[in-house]
Amino acid sequence: MATLSLPDNLADLSDLPAEAVEHGEVFTRRWVVDLILDLIGYTADKDLCGLKIVEPACGGGAFLGAIASRISASCHVHKRPITDALDAVRAFDLLERNVRESRALVEKQLLDDGQRPEEARKVTEAWIGQGDYLLQSDADHRADYVVGNPPYIRLEDVPDDRMAAYRSACPTMGGRADIYVGFYEVALRSLNPGGKLGFICADRWMRNQYGRRLRQLVTSEFSMDLALVMHDVDAFDEQVSAYPAITIISNRDQDEAVAADTTRSFGAQAAQTFAAWYLSDGPTPITTSAFQAARMPHWFPEEDSWPAGSPARLAVLEDLTERFRLLEDKETETRVGIGIASGADKVFLTKDKGLVEEDRLLPMAMVRDTTSGRLDWNGTFLVNPWTANGELVDLTAYPLLKAYFEQHSAALRKRYIAVKQPQRWYKTIDKVDHHLTRRQKLLFPDMKLRIHPVLDEGGEGGLYPHHNLYFIVSDVWDMRVLGGLLLSKVAEAFVEAYAVKMRGGTLRFQAQYLRKIRVPDPAAISESDQAALADAFDKRDAEAATAAALRVYGLAELPD
Repeated sequence: MATLSLPDNLADLSDLPAEAVEHGEVFTRRWVVDLILDLIGYTADKDLCGLKIVEPACGGGAFLGAIASRISASCHVHKRPITDALDAVRAFDLLERNVRESRALVEKQLLDDGQRPEEARKVTEAWIGQGDYLLQSDADHRADYVVGNPPYIRLEDVPDDRMAAYRSACPTMGGRADIYVGFYEVALRSLNPGGKLGFICADRWMRNQYGRRLRQLVTSEFSMDLALVMHDVDAFDEQVSAYPAITIISNRDQDEAVAADTTRSFGAQAAQTFAAWYLSDGPTPITTSAFQAARMPHWFPEEDSWPAGSPARLAVLEDLTERFRLLEDKETETRVGIGIASGADKVFLTKDKGLVEEDRLLPMAMVRDTTSGRLDWNGTFLVNPWTANGELVDLTAYPLLKAYFEQHSAALRKRYIAVKQPQRWYKTIDKVDHHLTRRQKLLFPDMKLRIHPVLDEGGEGGLYPHHNLYFIVSDVWDMRVLGGLLLSKVAEAFVEAYAVKMRGGTLRFQAQYLRKIRVPDPAAISESDQAALADAFDKRDAEAATAAALRVYGLAELPD
């Protein structure tokens, strides 16, 4: 990993915090470099003089030493002078001392490989220069391969003028992004058709909000070939907590993808074994003491987040993603939503039946009502300011309601939504959809160790969900059958792969995660499986629900 390269036409290093300049000067071990070069196919049997490889932030030359060795060997194999490779490498770094160190390392490598001193010096100077990779011209970027360990620096640690330049040059660097997001973008856009990127870098961009634009770029224009997670591996010369992963991305249509994870024992020998498996038609999934991996027909198509999990689990989820529709679906009119947010629960929620006019009290489903797995209403009402037509009521028509709201006027008026719309000061944040109360629906508490669908039968006894509950309604599904499917570990696996996990393993069953669940066509489920799912739901039997769901999804098992 090298320091950030910055442009000559911007201010000098004096306005960049010292910790930002030095941050990231932890260099990649040689066996990791060799693994990446092997995985992208940058090998000495090819005529490497005719191919261009770029190292965006070269640091002390960890990647360049291995690259020089392979080019030198390629020249011997193809009987070409090393000077034929003058244009085969382009490397950048901000710091002059890193440029000097890299040149010295590369020149020594070439001399050790038997190259003549004057030729070794000539190609070394041609290959490595001082500059900012993110702001180079396109002509300097075109490449068949881009490799490296891009710097990890939060964008807010970069001075404003540079930040503006980077955001302009790299549209994927949204929000509080790390600089490495820009390195991914520039590298990907530089690839010639069929070209490959091989980075070892923090994998947070695959799931965090700031990586969304980069994920969108990858899924829309490139092929995600490999994600090799190396969180516990001693991959660098110094101990760092960087959550690294090796990613291989190609400039081609999405094809087969590999998900892989490693253990602490993953080292040089295991890396060779993994590379041999990856580059062959080896069995899948594969599990060793040092790594596990699985091949998938495609990478995950959505850009809002990519799932996490064991390679075998990810392969199953990708297969289900390929074969089944999303839970929220216009064809079945199945919708996922969230309950009402009032902005002042202490005012809008009550158990006092005589507080206001009877038709201004809306029975509310609260999280505590769902604890048993059945809806046990504890008597909470919403003091409801909305008419059936979705308009605010005229307070003069409801003297008790008017008096109650005016009693709490100070608290209601200071809410942001009331400041923004002072004439509507007594509204809740969300409108009440009165049709929802009577609809049959599945309710999900926001935070739970396990997926926990609870049925509200609707009708006269129907309840309206509070904002700590998410709901599913459908025009087609038998809600007990769907409830059984969603009670299963198969449905939970989707949420677990995408959701933020809280302390103690608690999952967030929010709408964006529930929407990730894939489900079969309701009409395609046999009567016997429908009955099994409904029965499992009624009995709150997650094991029986999972057994039935596995049959419905055509799975023998759900890997850990």
